[in-house]
Amino acid sequence: MLQTKDIAVVILNWNGKNLLETFLPSVIKYSENATIYVADNASTDTSAAFVTKRFPTAKLILNPENEGYAKGYNEALKYVEEPLLCLLNNDIEVTENWLQPILAEFNTNIDTAIVQPKILDYKNKTHFEYAGAAGGYIDKYGYPYCRGRIFDTIEEDKGQYNDTKTIFWASGACFFIRNSIFKAMSGFDEAYFAHMEEIDLCWHVFNTNYTVKYVGTSTVYHLGGGTLSNTNPKKTYLNFRNSLYTLVKHTDKNVILRTLVRMILDGVAGIRFLLHLKPHYFIAILKAHYSFYKNLNSLLRQRKQLPKRPNYYETESIVWSYFIKKRTKF
Repeated sequence: MLQTKDIAVVILNWNGKNLLETFLPSVIKYSENATIYVADNASTDTSAAFVTKRFPTAKLILNPENEGYAKGYNEALKYVEEPLLCLLNNDIEVTENWLQPILAEFNTNIDTAIVQPKILDYKNKTHFEYAGAAGGYIDKYGYPYCRGRIFDTIEEDKGQYNDTKTIFWASGACFFIRNSIFKAMSGFDEAYFAHMEEIDLCWHVFNTNYTVKYVGTSTVYHLGGGTLSNTNPKKTYLNFRNSLYTLVKHTDKNVILRTLVRMILDGVAGIRFLLHLKPHYFIAILKAHYSFYKNLNSLLRQRKQLPKRPNYYETESIVWSYFIKKRTKF
């Protein structure tokens, strides 16, 4: 039976000294007996020296260069042997007893591979946070959404999601996974760099007949945008590109039709950015599609090698449901 000593809380950091100063104390305080690692992605802001001096109980892993979330974690986790991994953003505040409900889920259900807690907004603690909320889902065209957050509509936490529920994907902001399964899946796809690599991995796990769970009795607070701001066009580029990557790699059938529809919808989003005088985001989508075409042969080779499983999505089209039918809540 897993215990807290079997948990490795691994915080990937790049130039986040100020964030570590704010958020690491809660992780150390409320993660009794777990091992805390800070995996530094070649920061230039003295993060590593700061952790060594200020938080000597945390183990430091030094990655030689910054290669994003995906490869950063893949490299760091080579040195982590605990059976249960918690991949935690450096801008997360955890709460008392946050690990116990997660442990209970892993101990109770052997087919549970990945778990996410309830993620609330650090800046507005009565509401869910964009990146994960109360667990992730996906529609047939590869658009992710959450219980508690659909597009830009974010719900207030009124206890409506204080449950334990099977979900499709867990947020990379606070992502628990069995170490053995992470290794068996070969970790994250490093081509993603950052954004949606956790959805890609969850889809792989789903297609291998494991389960992803949300545990609403464990709560964390996420600042969001701590390393790469939501207003950064690079984030738009990565999200649109990586979403197409994931759809092609894992969807069970009608992949050509679904991808074409998705790209048309991306084009609509791009026009909307132009109408709102945001040309940098329009250009980011163009670059995302160019990169997708450039790497399509590689993605198709991966697709042939990966397992498939039908009925992965809950919604026909979340875009239609939200924007046309005006359904703004899960």
